[in-house]
This record gives sequence, C-alpha cells and structure tokens, in this order.
Amino acid sequence: MLLEIPEKFRGLLERINHDMVCLDVVEKEKEVTSLEHLITGDGFWEDSDNSQRVMRRLSGLKKTVDQWRGLEKRVVELAELAGLAGADSEMTEVVESETSELETELDKLEFELAYSGEYDERNAILAIHAGAGGVESQDWAEMLLNMYLKWAERRDYEAEILETSAGDEAGIKSVTVMVRGRYAYGSLRSEHGVHRLIRLSPFDSDHARHTSFALVEIMPEAEEDTDIEINPDDIKLEAFRASGAGGQNVQKVSSAVRITHVPSGLVVTAQTERSQHQNREMAMGLLKARLLKRKIAEQEAERARIKGDRISNEWGSQIRSYVLHPYKMIKDHRTGVETGNPQVVLEEGQLDMFIEAYLKGQITSE
Repeated sequence: MLLEIPEKFRGLLERINHDMVCLDVVEKEKEVTSLEHLITGDGFWEDSDNSQRVMRRLSGLKKTVDQWRGLEKRVVELAELAGLAGADSEMTEVVESETSELETELDKLEFELAYSGEYDERNAILAIHAGAGGVESQDWAEMLLNMYLKWAERRDYEAEILETSAGDEAGIKSVTVMVRGRYAYGSLRSEHGVHRLIRLSPFDSDHARHTSFALVEIMPEAEEDTDIEINPDDIKLEAFRASGAGGQNVQKVSSAVRITHVPSGLVVTAQTERSQHQNREMAMGLLKARLLKRKIAEQEAERARIKGDRISNEWGSQIRSYVLHPYKMIKDHRTGVETGNPQVVLEEGQLDMFIEAYLKGQITSE
C-alpha cells in the first residue's frame, strides 16, 4: 500500500506506523479484545473496585487505539482524495489544508509519546538535598526550590511544601514538595539527578569562586493500596516536636511524625500540618512514593541489565551545570541544550527548553 500513494502521504504513514510500534498498538488491540470479553463474564461487576480499574484500563486502551488507527485511516483517505483532485485547485486546497491539520495533530501526539509511561500522568513528589559544602550548597538547594516553584506556577500546577529542613546559616538542607497537575511526574522526571552551580560566593569575604552541588529526586505519587502495599508490622512510628521558627509556627509543627520502614531502612518525616493524624497520612504517602521509586529503579536496572546499559549512581549522575561566573550559561549534559540567560531559568522557572529536549530524546532512543 505504501508504494501506491504519493511520497508525502507515504512518509506520514511511515511515521504513524513507527509510532504505533513504539506504542505497541497491536498488543493494545489484543488486550482490548481480551478485556471486552472479560467484562461480559459472570461475576465481573460483583467486585466494584476491580471492575472500575478494568474499565479505566479498557477506556484508555481504546482511546489510544482509535486515535492512531484513525490517523492511519485519514492519511489513506487524503492520499486517495489527492489522487482524485487532479487539476481541481479547490479540491487540492482542501486536501492540503486537511493534511496540514493532520501533521500538526501528529506532531502533538508524537510529543505526547514522551508521556506514555505508566506513572507519567500522576502528581510528582520533588525532593531536593543539599550536597557537601555547608552554607554554599544549602543556599543552592533553596535556589533550586524557588526555581521549581516558579516553574510549577508557570504551568498552573499546585505546589505544596510537605517537609523542609532549614540550613545552618542560610538556605535549606532538604525539602520535599508535592506538585499536583496532569503530567507533573512525566515532566519533572527529566530533572532527576545532580545539579551543579558555579558562582562567586556571596558568603565568602574573599568572593572566591565556589562549586556547589544538590541532588534532585523525582517520585510519582503512589495510588492508595494499588501500587505499594505496606504491612503495618513493618513500620515504626514516632511523634516528635520539630524545631520551629517561633510564634504560631511552633504550634503548627509540634505534632511532627517520623516513619521508619524497617525492611528497607527508609525514613520519612512530615511536620507541616497541625494534626498528628494528618502528618501521619502525609508521611505514609511519602513512604509509598519512595518505595514506588525504588520499585521503578529496580525495573529500570533489570531492563538495563538485559540491554547491557549502565545505570549511574544518583550522586554520580550530574545532569546540568549552572555557571554564573566567569561567564553565564546553563548547560544540560544529557541533551547539549544550553542558554546564556540563567536568570530566566533560576528566577522565572523557564525550564521547558531542557524538559522538552530530554523528553524528545527519550522518544528517539526508544
């Protein structure tokens, strides 16, 4: 069929077919058939939780299949219409207009392929940890926090600080933020890794040049009782009075909670709510997110082992440098994307150039 149509439409079909292979559309069609058979079986609707999950899965699969098969069909129809148009300028104009619209839709869908991961549509939990270097790195961690808060604001996402540990003199030692919005995790997962800052130190009386590091962690929010199950006997719960800034804040953080997951050794804290119960719920959510992140890392490590790839250690995986002296530049070491205007990135949260380049690179490499 590809040889019987004009080259332009043949190229579009080749793109669509490549994308459908990446999306495993044929397997999705088989799963749709299987699920449609399942929902007609006896007793399917008796388990409401399971039936709702199956119906959500079926709806999503059918949407994907119909979308891509529909594009494929439209290209063939436009190719046939172009052949019939001949010298008819009015019909040719219609074909060109509809083809242009289809190409725009295809470009959009191809970019959305970067958000086809299992957890990409979810909210994200962002954690920033200052590296070694005391006040320099702690100030850098706070600069990164402000950058991400600005980015979230630009995207109309809701950002809530769940837990923070203040720096010794300035800045922060660590912070955890919930970012709520569709594809928050799918976008922010590109930020996972070590961020390096080079600048003249505002804390050094000699104004010497310093290099600071901070680790950014990105985790998808875990869904209740579906992604991660935690045995109550595996957790150790402690309540404590966190140090506050005085005044009303002391009351707010007096019911802080620390949860230790004994099998993994993971420890999480929550202290921003007035109620110990609320802090406990928040801490459990953070623990599930960390366990889910560990599960994802194990899956990625297994895939890398099969493919023969190397997975970098978190603190060894420097992803981006922010240089403020002796010149001004931000460069992403994975994609090569750079800008000579670090202020719009750090102060205004204009990160999309880096995020989009990373996501497009992920599509290309699949």
